Amino acid sequence: MASLLITSENQIQRLNQIVNKVKELQALDVSQLTTPPHAKSWNVVEVIEHLNIAYGIYMPKLDEAFSKMPTLDAAPNEFKARTWQKIVIAGQRPKNGKRKWKLKTLKRFEPLLDKQTLTQEKIDAVYETFFAHHAHLKEAILKSRNKDLTQLKITSAIGPIVNFYLPECFEFLLCHLERHMVQIDEILG
Repeated sequence: MASLLITSENQIQRLNQIVNKVKELQALDVSQLTTPPHAKSWNVVEVIEHLNIAYGIYMPKLDEAFSKMPTLDAAPNEFKARTWQKIVIAGQRPKNGKRKWKLKTLKRFEPLLDKQTLTQEKIDAVYETFFAHHAHLKEAILKSRNKDLTQLKITSAIGPIVNFYLPECFEFLLCHLERHMVQIDEILG
């Protein structure tokens, strides 16, 4: 299995692309945003809300990590993901515009939006939260550039079965975002 080398520059570029795509989605008609392709599927707004829930779990973990991490004078460089973490990350990463494995969403990550009462105001609030959360993620990636990344691990949102060093955590979160961007393409397609 090939190494997974992670750089903050690559992560920032990918995050910027995702945020720009979500800005484009925000401009779509309400019916496009709220109509799922099937009765048991999510609509676009529900996918964005799911991303808000998922990142919301990581925000305080990242904030706490930064309060405890020592600062370095070194310039940022590549970070080599560990084997188990690389497997978990690869499970999220879409390949050739497809989600490899469709996973059942745990209850705590399900968007609890009432599709019948999804007003423009509620939709705008979902997008506002998304942009705030992902500005936080971008700032976290930038702040990590001069931190000793091997001094602290972050427990994943699914529990201690997976723990990440910061670059691995960011990579997992980005792959999760990319996975759901593919899902949104499927919904709109």
